[in-house]
Amino acid sequence: MVLKAINLYNGKLLIINRHLKTFGIIMNHTTTPISHTDKYSLATRIFHWLGALLLLTTWIAIEQGDEFIALHKSLGASFLLWTVLRIANRFVSKAPAPVPAPTWQTAVAHITHLGLYIAMLALPITGVLMSMYGGRGVSIFGIVDIPAMLSPDRDMARFFNGVHTGMVFYVLVFLVVAHIGAALYHQFIVKDNLMARMK
Repeated sequence: MVLKAINLYNGKLLIINRHLKTFGIIMNHTTTPISHTDKYSLATRIFHWLGALLLLTTWIAIEQGDEFIALHKSLGASFLLWTVLRIANRFVSKAPAPVPAPTWQTAVAHITHLGLYIAMLALPITGVLMSMYGGRGVSIFGIVDIPAMLSPDRDMARFFNGVHTGMVFYVLVFLVVAHIGAALYHQFIVKDNLMARMK
């Protein structure tokens, strides 16, 4: 009788687990989470966290008012250069083995990462174009000066201002929130210690 009950319980667990896998939720009989602690390279981790810090401080600077616009531009141009180097690093640094996940989750993760890189390039580039079409160059902390290489055009400056502060900014915010949400999901719901890879 006891053996029959155990077999019935195990059978129900298998059925539930099969359905949960469809949504990327995996259970096992011991409920012990699988830990993925293989780290990204040191260079990749530095690019990730300093890039996040640069992006945050760039946003904070512009929120302080127009008197901080020069700092905002310097940080934004630095973030652009940092992102280019970060992308180059991805081609030379070996990433940890991918985490086992449903195909749709893997696809969404790849699309999100691609979108993040595109947005991280587009945001500072549109800012530089806005500045140049406005007849102003960009100075990086007074060390490197990028002159205005485009003829002043108020309409184009207004256009890129809208793209920079509107569409691209909000797309980047959405993708960053999605990225953080996915990391927290893995850390606290799946409990696979995925965040340790970037520590």
